[in-house]
Amino acid sequence: MNFLIRILITALAAFGLSYILSGVHIDSFITALVFALVLAILNALIKPILIILTLPITIVTLGLFLFVINALIILLCSKMVSGFSVDGFWWALLFSILLSIVSSILHSSGKKE
Repeated sequence: MNFLIRILITALAAFGLSYILSGVHIDSFITALVFALVLAILNALIKPILIILTLPITIVTLGLFLFVINALIILLCSKMVSGFSVDGFWWALLFSILLSIVSSILHSSGKKE
């Protein structure tokens, strides 16, 4: 159940950010849901491999290279999901940072203590 809630929150955040950022385009909320699902799968399968392969540069940059990996995952998502597009690397970088911030805020605000 927690996985479905995270997918919905990520889709909501991505759909909202597509209206704010002119370089990110999402056709519909259904596309945003598909994007969130594909993003979760890529984060589970591809991201750990990329982190291991780029470990030396990640250590040298004190972890800032992880932002580049996140942007690359977003760009890969844009190639896989029709109806979702990003205009370039810098838009993907900005989108990934804002998506992380907004989705974590939305997820933490929904938790009961």
